[in-house]
Amino acid sequence: MRHRLLYLLRLLHRSLKGNTLRVTLIAATKTFDNNISKALGFSRLDVLVDDIDHLAETAGRLCYMSFHRPNEKTAQNHDYLANVISQGHESVLAHGSMTLLAEGVSRSLTHELIRSRFLSFSELSQRYVNMDDYHTVIPPAADGDSEAEEIIQKAHEYARDAYERLVKRFEDRGLSRKQAREAARCVLPGGMETKIIVSGNMRAWRDFIRQRLTPHADAEMQRFAYWAYHYAYKVAPGTMGDLHELADDFEKRFPKYKI
Repeated sequence: MRHRLLYLLRLLHRSLKGNTLRVTLIAATKTFDNNISKALGFSRLDVLVDDIDHLAETAGRLCYMSFHRPNEKTAQNHDYLANVISQGHESVLAHGSMTLLAEGVSRSLTHELIRSRFLSFSELSQRYVNMDDYHTVIPPAADGDSEAEEIIQKAHEYARDAYERLVKRFEDRGLSRKQAREAARCVLPGGMETKIIVSGNMRAWRDFIRQRLTPHADAEMQRFAYWAYHYAYKVAPGTMGDLHELADDFEKRFPKYKI
């Protein structure tokens, strides 16, 4: 009875953890305004303009040496960037960048995520890290479905037990800890939690968000893309503002995940 109780508590603990997606903004481009002003004679009209948006405008105006803002319609930063984006001249958006830390995501998600070739990645290694302490990521389709969650958790507990036994067996045979873990990970499921740092310029993030924040994308990936948009808009609203409809549509489809 005691063993069964401990087992159920372990399942409950991991089930609760398994629903927790955590995305953190850990870096974003900053500009040296004094240097820009001294070198190019260009300063932002509005001190509230974010650094990444200011950098994109600076880069765009350099191409035509239009730092004196000859067109009144595009004098303001948000109007200038809106015009650039509407014309498809997004190369100037690639100078600013953003880095996110994602935790509580599945290996299935990161396996798909790393196909975004213009982003850069650093992911937790299953060869070096003991996976005993990592939990199951509950997919959105099963979130709140107690029967589905129980089936998933039982399958993952079985896989984790097999992993632990294989690691011990390989180590008992004389393999190094790394060799034992790299061999034993063959039984770990795609839903196993992982951590990943993702960096990219804002043009690359725009491309990712347009592709992944849609109903056609994997549901877990949509959640990550929604968070990516949230932070990208926070650091560069002028660069990301035209994508708000994708976020609005996601919130209508998944109101419980609204930030």
